[in-house]
Amino acid sequence: MGLAITNYPISKLFVQQKETTNLSEITDSSPDLTDISRVPDAGRILALDPGTKRVGAAVCDELRIACRALPVIERTSWKKLLLKVQEYLGELDAGALVIGLPYNFDGTESDMSAEARRMARNFSLSLEVPVFLQDERATTYEARANLWGCGRDKKETRNLVDSEAAAIILGDFLDRIKNR
Repeated sequence: MGLAITNYPISKLFVQQKETTNLSEITDSSPDLTDISRVPDAGRILALDPGTKRVGAAVCDELRIACRALPVIERTSWKKLLLKVQEYLGELDAGALVIGLPYNFDGTESDMSAEARRMARNFSLSLEVPVFLQDERATTYEARANLWGCGRDKKETRNLVDSEAAAIILGDFLDRIKNR
C-alpha cells in the first residue's frame, strides 16, 4: 500500500529530504568517543554510570589522583539529565565527560550499550567538553563489594552503588590515559 502525496507541496518534500541529509551528516561526523587523544592534559573529569532510572556520577581531583562519588542523578528526562550534568561540569570545573559503556563478560555489547552510545553522542553534541566512552564491565559488582567491605548495608549500598561504579569507571579511564 503506497502513501499518497497528492496536494502536498513539492517544496516541502525537498525541505524534508534536505533536513534528513543534514542530520545524517552531523551524526556521521561525530568524533570517535573511544579516542583518548582528545583528553585534556590536566583538570578534573566527570564520569557517569548510565542506568535506566538512575545515573551514577563521580569526579576526579585536578591532579587526577583520586576519584570521589557524587550524588546520583535521577533519570526522568533527557533535558533534566543534561542540565544536571552541565551543572556538575560547571561547579566542578571539569574539562571532560566519561560515560560507562556496558559490555557483557564475553566482550559483546549488552542491551544497554546502544543506550550508552546514544547518550554519549547526545552529550557530545550538547556540551562544550569532549566526551568519551569507557568499558564498564563488572564495575557494579566491584562497587557493591567495595561498599559491603566498608560495612554498608543493603539499603545504603542500593543508594550508593551507581555513583561508586562511576568512580570505578573514572579510575579505569584515568589508568587508560596514563598508560597511553
